Amino acid sequence: MSIPPSYPRGPRLSFRDFTTADIADVHDYTSDPEVTRWSTWGPNTLEQTTAFIDAAARAHLEADRSAYSLAAVLKGKAIGSVAVWTTDPHDRNGELGYTFHRAYWGNGYATEAVSQLLEFGFKTLQLERISATCHPGNIGSIRVLEKSGFSLEGRLRSHRLVHGVRRDSLLYSILREKHPGAVPPR
Repeated sequence: MSIPPSYPRGPRLSFRDFTTADIADVHDYTSDPEVTRWSTWGPNTLEQTTAFIDAAARAHLEADRSAYSLAAVLKGKAIGSVAVWTTDPHDRNGELGYTFHRAYWGNGYATEAVSQLLEFGFKTLQLERISATCHPGNIGSIRVLEKSGFSLEGRLRSHRLVHGVRRDSLLYSILREKHPGAVPPR
């Protein structure tokens, strides 16, 4: 087993690997139709949430880990799921995503989390470009990405198949050179 990198810490949030103790907290938001409205998954059954937590909890055992699905923790409670992963190791491209419990929306937690994910992606994973996609109707996520310095690259037509229906996505990205605090690659 490799030694995990130290995860970033925001002013209010900390990030850690999921544990089975998180299942109830995570299921509370992954089973909420309003939270999953714009997602490609959900609302989750308890079995689906448990499978997600089990897979995420085992990921820290992987050697040469290039994907991090982490709990966003506030005062000891997992209030969200955040992820950053390498999509192309040669070109050093990656992607990120996030989901938060509805009770915590509108308080800047997603923006704080994205800032920390970018720092982790650029510094620890040594990525040069990080992208994110969202549904064109997801105004909250669009605001988070724009506040975080992402640029809209375009609309991906018929990009996702969700519950049997094709739908578009907006593609955003940010480059290492555009992120404050990013360091040159090793």
